[in-house]
Order: sequence, then structure tokens, then C-alpha cells
Amino acid sequence: MEIVPITSHYFFGVNTYLLKTGAGCYLIDTGMAKKRAQLERGLREAGCRPGDLKLIIITHGHLDHVGNTAYLRDTYGAKVAMHRGDCGIVESGDMFVDAKGGVMIGVVGLLMKVLGLSDYERFVPDMLLEDGQDLSAHGLDATIIHFPGHSRGSIGVLAAGGDLFCGDLLVNTAKPAKNTLIDDPDEYEASVARLGTLEIKTVYPGHGRPFQMEQFMEDNP
Repeated sequence: MEIVPITSHYFFGVNTYLLKTGAGCYLIDTGMAKKRAQLERGLREAGCRPGDLKLIIITHGHLDHVGNTAYLRDTYGAKVAMHRGDCGIVESGDMFVDAKGGVMIGVVGLLMKVLGLSDYERFVPDMLLEDGQDLSAHGLDATIIHFPGHSRGSIGVLAAGGDLFCGDLLVNTAKPAKNTLIDDPDEYEASVARLGTLEIKTVYPGHGRPFQMEQFMEDNP
């Protein structure tokens, strides 16, 4: 499997990951709509054309990770898969429709509006993903891991070789670290603790560079 990171920049960087396999191409998250041209250029340069993309996997429903989902589904003919926990977000167009609230959530919601990032291109997923689901039937040798806490429906995609695409469970903007935007602290800490039970080598976060799992574990015993 070849992993092609595609990073879009709009006040901050957001990663999408193109996975190229013998069965075709798979895209994890779709970035920000305002930077659609960057994403499409990255797909073209990676050799992914309309018809090549088999599945779009959404790690969670926040706007910076789903901004081009409906467009790519229409353009590339790929199905969209995500956890049911975040369906309310993408179907309503409200990033915090199911959030428990709190000061940080309110601040981020306001900031998104100021930055012009509050407009969703709404969609309904084609497939709902569950914890432990094996994606080999869809041509991808990977398993879905439910990581609630950042949002209800946050997931990771754990490939057979130990590569974890963690969405926003962890970040690496300065160093590998926990996310500071948390909807449910108890669920979030349980999700982070679960990392120690999985065979993970390299983590590919939604924000920042990939890093080795052992590096995070050493800093967060």
C-alpha cells in the first residue's frame, strides 16, 4: 500500500490521505472546501482520476475533514463511509449539533464563522462503519477503530501493517500530543488509552506530520 499525504492550508493545515492499493484508491477525509483545488491537484499528481477512487472514509464529521465529500463522491464516483455517531453533523450542516458544549467548543464555533469555515456541503453517507469492522471486503486491508471523545463518531483506520490514520484523536503540530478540542473528556481518555492495546507503528494525524507511536507513548506514559 502506498500512502500519499495531501495537506491543504487555510489558516491551518489539514491532512487527507490517499491510499493506493492493487484494488484501487481510497481517500481518508476530504479537507476544506475552500481549498478544493489543492486537494484535486494532489489527487491528480498521485495518479488518481475519476473512476479510480473506490471509497471515501471520513474519520469524523467536522468541517475541515468533510468539506469536499459530496463533490468528490459526485466527481469520482466513490462511496462515502463514516460512523453513525457523526451523521447528524454532516446531514444538518452544524458542526456541533451533537456536542456537549463547553467554553472551547463555543470559541471554536465562533472562530470557524469568523474564518469563513462554517458552511457545510451537506451529505448522507452511503455506508455506516462500526468498531472492529474489517474493510477487506471493500479491497482495503484495514480495520475501523471507534475513538469517541473528540466527537461521538470519531474513528481511526488501522491498516494491516500498523499504520493508523487517527483523524483528530492525536495531533502533531508541534510534537505528538493529545488534541485539546474535546467533546467528552472521559470518552476521549478511554480512546487514547485504547491505543496501547493496538499494534500501531506509525500514526497519520489529521493535523501535523506522521509520527511513530512509540514516540507518543514515551511522552504520555
